[in-house]
Amino acid sequence: MGCQDRIIKSEIRWSFRIQQFQSISFLMVLHQHRVVKITLSVYGKFRQDYKKAKLDGHSSYAKSVNFSPDGTTLASGSLDNSIRLWDVKTGQQKAQLDGHTQQVYSVTFSSDGTTLASGSNDNSIRLWDVKTGQQKAKLEGHTQQVESVNFSPDCTTLASGSYDNSIRLWDITTGQQNAKVDCHSHYIYSVNFSPDGTTLASGSYDKSIRLWDVKTGQQKAKLDGLSEAVRSVNFSPDGTILASGSNDRFIRLWDVKTGQLKAQLDGHTQQVYSVTFSSDGTTLASGSYDKSIRLWDVETGQQKAKLDGHSREVYSVAFSSDGTTLASGSYDKSIRLWDVKIGQEKAKLDGHSREVYSVNFSPDGTTLASGSLDNSIRLWDVKTGQQKAQLDGHLSYVYSVNFSPDGTTLASGSADKSIRLWDVETGQQIAKLDGHSHYVYSVNFSPDGTRLASGSLDNSIRLWDVTIGQQKAKLDGHSSCAYSVNFSPDGTTLASGSLDNSIRLWDVKTSKEILQSDSSYKNLLAQFKIPLQNSSLLPNVHPDRTILRICQNSQLEASGTLIFQGQFINHQGIDLKPLLKSKGSCFLQELKQQ
Repeated sequence: MGCQDRIIKSEIRWSFRIQQFQSISFLMVLHQHRVVKITLSVYGKFRQDYKKAKLDGHSSYAKSVNFSPDGTTLASGSLDNSIRLWDVKTGQQKAQLDGHTQQVYSVTFSSDGTTLASGSNDNSIRLWDVKTGQQKAKLEGHTQQVESVNFSPDCTTLASGSYDNSIRLWDITTGQQNAKVDCHSHYIYSVNFSPDGTTLASGSYDKSIRLWDVKTGQQKAKLDGLSEAVRSVNFSPDGTILASGSNDRFIRLWDVKTGQLKAQLDGHTQQVYSVTFSSDGTTLASGSYDKSIRLWDVETGQQKAKLDGHSREVYSVAFSSDGTTLASGSYDKSIRLWDVKIGQEKAKLDGHSREVYSVNFSPDGTTLASGSLDNSIRLWDVKTGQQKAQLDGHLSYVYSVNFSPDGTTLASGSADKSIRLWDVETGQQIAKLDGHSHYVYSVNFSPDGTRLASGSLDNSIRLWDVTIGQQKAKLDGHSSCAYSVNFSPDGTTLASGSLDNSIRLWDVKTSKEILQSDSSYKNLLAQFKIPLQNSSLLPNVHPDRTILRICQNSQLEASGTLIFQGQFINHQGIDLKPLLKSKGSCFLQELKQQ
């Protein structure tokens, strides 16, 4: 698939800089009148430079959106069962990917941008050739909707999270399942690879967050102490800190090395659906059921600003690469862009015909991918605001979309229980990863792009080999759905968050849960922690770059795909996302050693 050595995993970049303009903002909104509109805003040095563009496309809500690594293409997954690819520069639809028989919940590009993955309510995951728009593979295995799909940084593995409580790892090359990890006792909402691809994090409805060893499929760690479901989990850029958003309205910061709670952020009055760090790790953004977005100082734990404007729940939030703009997706069907410095709304984008559950920018910020309740995935040209392509294939809502580190592939998780991989360039489905028995809420690529982690409503977290499209492991342990999954920066550990109120850490290599009693627990958690005082970035990370997470599902968020899904990527394309939650024991199934 020609993945590059560098990891270019992009979560969602609503704003980015180009030569002629200070910044470009991209926002997408859904309309119930079967019209999807996406507006692109370009802010120059003067007000006169402000421009807008509108994208029309999907006939239903867009659950997930994701940009190609180079930012030229935007993929969107919708409840209309289709995926669309959009030319970010012209705003024109490049392709419509049809294949899923139900809603598309999640779409994600591979790090090299050649493949797009999608997860659907039809229980399948599909891989699409971005250049031709043709389906490359259909990954089957999940028994329920696929909520989240995520490519490993090296594009060889795809991870998927489903409502069947399992996480599956697929070999992108062969399309075969490498492993199936059963551990969560409920739906998995989010899965995310660590920057180095060795660890997968999963968030579940079972109230737990877990970290998994991608190579072995063994659980490395489980984070407990949560009283309610964890909707979202996200690693700091350097992987030393894990942030979690819960139904108890609190945001918690965890020391990945020790597994201890560092701080509890109090401010939201209702459930927190999405949490995401800025690229320098100094600021945390959160989206909530209380309709507000809040910005937090990571070092002090104090609230910096409250952004009001949405009329319904905010399911997803994401920082632009330079950290100056924040994008948000809401159940009010709108996508908004905010000026982080002054806390004011910059623009409102109209798009999908139904709620957009997930949006994701390509590593280079030129393309935005969106997943919606209209079952489709759409790709938008960030510069022009025009739809580049529509990726169709999922048979149900698309809860999560995620670009691979190199931006060539998009992964999506859906209520159709499947995870699909799409070729960003062609808009074609590359593979369909089946395995989860329920909705897939979160998908996340490992830092090297070779693996994909997924969280599902089936309580399981699964690790997939993106190269062959096969499940590598199934991580069981959560007693409720896994809302979010995320890999540690070095890829050795996976964190998962669940509705069972727990966060768990998993050893990606062994696929076993890392217990606090394990001698390696502290060291493993350390990679998910970010120095609060010193926001040092990972290698190849641009100093002025910021990463943000996006929510995709209106009800579930920890999977890293819906509003409950988020991802982090550095300017060079490194994916920094770890989601965790844990509780219960885990059982590894179908693990295929590499």
